[in-house]
Amino acid sequence: MASYYVDEHSTNLKALQKRLQNTDLIPSQEPLLEGISGKLSSIRKAGAHSMADLRTALKTAKSLQALSESSGVDSHYLQLLRRTINGFFPKPRALKDIDWLDKKVLKDLDKAGMKNTQDLFEATSGGTAKLARQTGRSTRELREFVKISDLCRIQWVSPTFARALVAAGCSNAAEVAAADPEALFEAVAKANTQGKFYRGKVGLRDIRRLTAAAAYVP
Repeated sequence: MASYYVDEHSTNLKALQKRLQNTDLIPSQEPLLEGISGKLSSIRKAGAHSMADLRTALKTAKSLQALSESSGVDSHYLQLLRRTINGFFPKPRALKDIDWLDKKVLKDLDKAGMKNTQDLFEATSGGTAKLARQTGRSTRELREFVKISDLCRIQWVSPTFARALVAAGCSNAAEVAAADPEALFEAVAKANTQGKFYRGKVGLRDIRRLTAAAAYVP
């Protein structure tokens, strides 16, 4: 079964540091880069060696404070680190939010236990044939749901924006990661002008961040 998220257990803190340093962070996250090598080294010495270890240590206010005391890293820094890392694991989206597709298919998916994008992605990671038999739906009828579920694994991508990405020609996270940001920016803008999927404007810098985030999706 393909993983919905990056493998946090095999991602060590050096890999995390590299990701943070190579990411165009939003202004509120930029303080994470201040003395990052020393701080992550102190966190490793305190016993957190993987991203999974770190997420566990940062999960509650009590455990975060304990890590701050054992590592000497300021608790405010750890709080910012927690928020940033949690963003790498976007919450699965409810399939009911993909409400522009066939509601009869959606109802059959619900009966089959498919409640959110993670359920559907994992159920179809080896192909849609099994789920098609289970739901009585064709692979063609499931295809658009699967595309949206895959794209929602990317940080910041909602079902609505995934819809725009599909209209722009992207079927999965890998295609977003491989896309030329400028070409994707133009394609998404054109798709949204035609489909009016969302209000506002998604800039080229946002698209660059998006393609970079998609590169970390397994």
